[in-house]
Amino acid sequence: MIDGSNPSRWSLPRKRILLRTLRSDPTQEYLLYIPEKGGENASVLVSVHGISRNAYEQAAAFADLCERQGYVLVVPVFTPEQHKDYQRLGRAGRGRRVDLLLHTILAEVGSLTGADVTQFRIFGFSGGAQFVHRYVMVHPQRVLAAVVAAPGWYTFPDSKQRYPFGVRPVRTMPGVQFNPEEFLRVPMTVLIGSLDTGAANLRRTDRVDKQQGVTRVERARNWTAAMRDAATIYGLEPKVELDEIPNIGHSFVDFYRQGKLIERMEKVFASVSRTESARGSKLSRHRARLGVRTPVVPLELVH
Repeated sequence: MIDGSNPSRWSLPRKRILLRTLRSDPTQEYLLYIPEKGGENASVLVSVHGISRNAYEQAAAFADLCERQGYVLVVPVFTPEQHKDYQRLGRAGRGRRVDLLLHTILAEVGSLTGADVTQFRIFGFSGGAQFVHRYVMVHPQRVLAAVVAAPGWYTFPDSKQRYPFGVRPVRTMPGVQFNPEEFLRVPMTVLIGSLDTGAANLRRTDRVDKQQGVTRVERARNWTAAMRDAATIYGLEPKVELDEIPNIGHSFVDFYRQGKLIERMEKVFASVSRTESARGSKLSRHRARLGVRTPVVPLELVH
């Protein structure tokens, strides 16, 4: 029986990538993919784009994965105008709080699809990977597992340094308190290409370089080691892993086509479950670029 107060819940198309506007905020868009077997109590996969805003590309790449695993896919669209600080969750005075915005999007997705949005798997590439690992640190209870691919720089588990360099609270993130004993329990895998040593679109300051290294590869190694060391100090099993992929640079397409990205994600995500957790044409071009061979599903505008 269809709930008359929510007529779209059971009528949204499946096996289609839908471009939606948030009902409570018509300026906010997100992509939604509901697999054939998705629906009531389905698991959710969130994917966060980088500064190239390749949301469609990510949705196209992950549609087949979601079909196999039954994930409802949610890809928020963050714009330079409204979300200029999204990599750091949106500090006061620097754009919208995108972590809270993601919660609003997920609440809508839950009401529309019946999916379980209380806990979810999450992926991010580049700027999106910055968002993802910081989101885990702030909201560990929401994340089953995370894959962060090629972030430019990191928030370290250092209580002496203010956010976003460390986890000392700041006024620009009101209400945010970091609990290492919680976020260190979340399984996270860092993916980095061995050739990702260039400086293009990489934050370079004396402070960041001294703390983290001068290339994405160095920073990935140093952050992973710091997170594992912190877990050991707290008496926890280290849950952060580093996966260096040979002959890959800073390219989502290369991760997908040459780096076996989907296989790596499936391996990470298959190891967790909710019960085990302690806490159109444009689309066709993207899929062709990625080398996706399965039939193209059209992009549909749904409001």
